Amino acid sequence: MWQQLRSELHHRGLEVVTVALDTAGPAAARPWIEAAAPDHPALIDEHHRLDELFGIVNVPSGVWIDEQGMIVRPPEPAFSAYPDWEEGLSADAPEHQRRTVALEKQLRVEHEKYLAAVRDWAVHGADSRYVLPPDEVVARSLPRGGDEARAAAHFELGCHLQRQGHPQDAVRHFREAHRLQPHNWTYRCQAWSFVAPDLGPSAEYDTDWASEVERTGVDAYYPPLDM
Repeated sequence: MWQQLRSELHHRGLEVVTVALDTAGPAAARPWIEAAAPDHPALIDEHHRLDELFGIVNVPSGVWIDEQGMIVRPPEPAFSAYPDWEEGLSADAPEHQRRTVALEKQLRVEHEKYLAAVRDWAVHGADSRYVLPPDEVVARSLPRGGDEARAAAHFELGCHLQRQGHPQDAVRHFREAHRLQPHNWTYRCQAWSFVAPDLGPSAEYDTDWASEVERTGVDAYYPPLDM
């Protein structure tokens, strides 16, 4: 869908750049990128730098950047279409996978609202009612204070240890990153994926994706779009 939107609006000056946040690198993201066959840049962020620089804490998130390089909308949920949550779910899938899909179906997905705003921005540019002034961009951006900085450091150290073949040592730093910034789902999901690709229960962590979504509530996973 992002490719479709790019084809529709590129002549108006819109460029789409997709970025996969995945420490596993090209091997993990390549099948998805090749399947999409995009004309737009499709990048891989192995170090989760976008988390640190833009305050991204969940995916998919979108950031609007204008021709002058100014952020005119900070990170917010950015779906290009309604997901097929049951894709790949086998008839004999374990209970935790079925529980995950049941929760995913309850998540707030406002793809039509988001795409309508992007189209308006492409047509009207700086005059679009969806473009925010700098003070509003700052007000809507998540805080990045001491705890967030320490969480980023622990997460990066965990990723380094994982890449160097010390997964058990990495877990301690991933858990500390989760403690310091509990609402950062990109940190959580990345760490869980190393021991349970389906984000299910594991011996390394005392929780999993479905348990945390149930604990915090499905309405908190993706905040409503403030358009």
